[in-house]
Amino acid sequence: MELILVMVVIGAVLGLSAPSLRGFFASRQTADAAATMLSLTKLARSQAVAQANLCRLNIDPQARTYWLTVQQAGSHVTLGSEMGRCFQLPEGATVSLQSDSLDPAESYVQFYPTGRCDVATIEVRGRQGDVYLITCPSATEPFRVLRPWEVP
Repeated sequence: MELILVMVVIGAVLGLSAPSLRGFFASRQTADAAATMLSLTKLARSQAVAQANLCRLNIDPQARTYWLTVQQAGSHVTLGSEMGRCFQLPEGATVSLQSDSLDPAESYVQFYPTGRCDVATIEVRGRQGDVYLITCPSATEPFRVLRPWEVP
């Protein structure tokens, strides 16, 4: 009888906490996507300097994807590594980019062989309303992530 009572109490507690855990995991996926974008900015900067080629972090807001490319023979091609694949944002998340790139019709951040990059802010908004800003306030500073409580 005691075992059945314990099982009922555990079932009730899990039933009450399940909806809040679902929201927790959704916001973690958004944070992970922001962390991945930050890693890609660091990789793009180091690849641009090491290979003396232009690198780009490309963002497609409609498809909710992002990927790295490197300039070779006048055109941009994807990196030949795991980090060169196309990344997908979590379900319900959106992305937007504000950049000082030379071509406003394109949605990318460019990294130069000198170690500089376009001044840019990438906003990743999760379906729970959480917002992460991946920002680079000047061409010589590294990108960093502003957490939801740091966003003005």
